[in-house]
Amino acid sequence: MGRYVARRLLQMIPVFIGTTLIIFLMVHVLPGDPIRAMWGDKAADPAQVASLRHEFGLDQPLWRQYIDYMVNLFQGDFGKTFGGREVSEEMGMAFPVTLRLAAVALTIEIIVGIGLGAWAGLKAGRAVDTGVLIFTLIVISMPVFVLGYLARFIFADELGWLPPNVQDSTNLEQLLLPGFVLAMLSMAYVARLTRTTFAENLRADYMRTALAKGLPRRRIIGVHLLRNSLIPVITFLGTDIGALIGGAVVTEGIFNVQGVGNLLFKALGQREGTTIVGTVTIFVLVILLINLVVDLLYAVLDPRIRYA
Repeated sequence: MGRYVARRLLQMIPVFIGTTLIIFLMVHVLPGDPIRAMWGDKAADPAQVASLRHEFGLDQPLWRQYIDYMVNLFQGDFGKTFGGREVSEEMGMAFPVTLRLAAVALTIEIIVGIGLGAWAGLKAGRAVDTGVLIFTLIVISMPVFVLGYLARFIFADELGWLPPNVQDSTNLEQLLLPGFVLAMLSMAYVARLTRTTFAENLRADYMRTALAKGLPRRRIIGVHLLRNSLIPVITFLGTDIGALIGGAVVTEGIFNVQGVGNLLFKALGQREGTTIVGTVTIFVLVILLINLVVDLLYAVLDPRIRYA
């Protein structure tokens, strides 16, 4: 397994360089001058504009800017915003908030999604199964911003069960509502995927063998059926962690969560290239590492899987 992990880590290097290059080029080829945009509708002093462009390296060729950025990045320097703040400080304040929100969403997604899917899979073809499929289809059909405002209106404004905005990101109660909204779409996919794998594995030969041996129903479902059914679900959950972190822009905007989504949205509006590239770079690293962990979990769930 050690050689497999080393090979996967080496494969991450060109992937990391390629993705950061694409994001860097996409940000820097956008029309408009972010330095002149700092003055808004007022006339900008050409000398100040030239000085700032030189300070942030925007007067260099694009290839040179990318090389300088990557050299600084490998030294732990993410650059500075146009306001003079370190990008690493901005991300250091925003990322823990989004990670807590993503952890709440992932917990809801796992518990509710797998629970609903397993229930529907065990009752395949019955009313419970049909109800779960209809419910998940409705959730998948609703845009996130509609679901967010609807959940806020019902549970916060009308019923008063949960606070409408997040004032303290360390307060779990305040993160429940945005976490629920963030998890809903993925939860529906997890439920449908779990339901399908449960229904398929119930007809597998090893299930009939376990029943014929007279094993307790709890052991058959909890050990044999659940472990084999979770392999595709784990794959989806692994890739979805990056989506939860990166897809929090709308949710954080609705519930006033001061996380990475808000940081990225403001950076896009102000054309803060260093903030955008730095944030996405962290996303890429997180997704690459999570994919590696998910691959290693396969052998835990299914002992027949071995890594050469």
